[in-house]
Amino acid sequence: MQIDGAANVNLVSLGSPERPRRRFAGSYGSAYLYFVVPRVILFRIGHDRRSLVPRVDFVSAPGTSPPGVYRTGGPVALVTERCRFAFDATRGRFRLETLHPGHTLEEVRDETGFDFDLPEDGTPATTPLLGPLALAALRGPVAAALAEVYPAFSKRVLGAGAVSETTSP
Repeated sequence: MQIDGAANVNLVSLGSPERPRRRFAGSYGSAYLYFVVPRVILFRIGHDRRSLVPRVDFVSAPGTSPPGVYRTGGPVALVTERCRFAFDATRGRFRLETLHPGHTLEEVRDETGFDFDLPEDGTPATTPLLGPLALAALRGPVAAALAEVYPAFSKRVLGAGAVSETTSP
């Protein structure tokens, strides 16, 4: 999977579409959903130049649309293991909003393949830690709901749900 600085997403293939180096499962409904879901929040567990690229190899879902294209939805944020970006659709660019505790601006710059803006004062805030109620919700009902659809992901990230031999990737 790739995401570029214009919030374009690639869930199809790496390399030339005519001769891809690697194929993925596909974009399913992302192209449609990107147009109709009002506030799409992209997330990526990893944060590296391999997945956060200057330009995606294939556009599964475009971050913005040309003038005159009816669109009620689109990306508003990108959350990774290092930080949170906000997406400015009028500029077609991400802005680094917060750094997660333990991560630095230099680290994010080094590991991000696309250019991004900074807050007006030049200093991103620190991402606030979750409180006990939010953590309980994530580890309880949210984890249980995710485990039904994404058992391996839920087990790896949230420690939730049982992963059987038939559901493991």
